[in-house]
Amino acid sequence: MRQVIIIGSGPAGYTAAIYAARANLSPLLIASSVEAGGELMKTTEVENFPGFPEGIMGPELMLNMQAQAERFGTEIILDDVESVDLTGDVKRVTLGNGDVHEALSVIYATGSAYRKLGISDEERLSGYGVSWCATCDGFFFRQKTIAVVGGGDSAMEEASFLTKFADKVYLIHRSDKLRASKIMQDRAHANPKIEFLFNKTVEHIYGDTQVTGVGLRDTVDGTETTVDLSGLFIAIGNDPRTHLVHGQVDLTADGTIAVQGRTSRTSIPGVFAAGDVLDVTYRQAVTAAASGTVAALDVEHYLASLPAEILETASA
Repeated sequence: MRQVIIIGSGPAGYTAAIYAARANLSPLLIASSVEAGGELMKTTEVENFPGFPEGIMGPELMLNMQAQAERFGTEIILDDVESVDLTGDVKRVTLGNGDVHEALSVIYATGSAYRKLGISDEERLSGYGVSWCATCDGFFFRQKTIAVVGGGDSAMEEASFLTKFADKVYLIHRSDKLRASKIMQDRAHANPKIEFLFNKTVEHIYGDTQVTGVGLRDTVDGTETTVDLSGLFIAIGNDPRTHLVHGQVDLTADGTIAVQGRTSRTSIPGVFAAGDVLDVTYRQAVTAAASGTVAALDVEHYLASLPAEILETASA
């Protein structure tokens, strides 16, 4: 039996592993069989992660984090978690291959998934003009014409932020009524660089190696038009990956895992959360990494509070 199992291999999971391993907790990290490294594996250059003044490719950053975690003794398994039983003193994690791993504590760091349009070429052009993060990629669209899809506060924020770089930003929304708060709508409407395209849905994304435009369908009369673009930012929401813990740990109204104050402690003793799975606001690699640090330190304190006879049942 382990002292700690970490589920998730993004910045939060790997950082938690680094700290837990350096504390001699011999963590086991379960990374996905197909999505190890998280969302940054799908990005190109990352320029806003501290310590890399010239920037670093997303996959390289995550491989560096993995290597650092392994250097200190983290064991990494490339498999998918099928189910978890977190309710008892001993936590059980069942993998896709049928193996069951037990631990005295679990750090849940599965992140969140950006909602996608679900249309052809969206995945193919991800990182080549299609993005889900303005603060991550906006800098690459200086003096370009781009578009944001969405009608909520996040879409208004993305569009307003992107005007710092782009010459023109279209805001595409499927109806003529926005979901965003009035103050966010007013701010976007007042920005001369933003043009609203109401009652439109994106049906096609064009481009061979880089986005060159989109095909739009009018939701009222069904007519189709083409708009030339260099980038398409999708801001229709994101969903925390909490399906494995539904019915076990408490969730917030936003669907994220509820934690106690500024800690990583969930409603179940011995279960901790880190990264985007508890964050609906920032969702940055650096904040996820910081959250992983908090979780590892909380685990260390939790394990230190357990009776010696219980700790002896876990492998050192």
